[in-house]
Amino acid sequence: MDEKTMVNDILAGVKADLTAYQTAISEAENMNLRQTFQQIRNNDESFQYELFKIAQNKGYYKPAQKATVMEIDTVKNELNNG
Repeated sequence: MDEKTMVNDILAGVKADLTAYQTAISEAENMNLRQTFQQIRNNDESFQYELFKIAQNKGYYKPAQKATVMEIDTVKNELNNG
């Protein structure tokens, strides 16, 4: 397995973990448990961002095309009026 594949696999795994942590946080009744999940999530988000920057620098990640001002305004209006 090449490095690019491994990095992308790790990023996909961390993304799935972040989704699971968010669900656990929103459903946790115990405040200590909730805070623990939040800390783990925060650490994973930091790790994910650092790995993303490495992947981007190595050319493993190609970002989506940037949204136009008109597209951004459309989304803002939909969210504000929704």
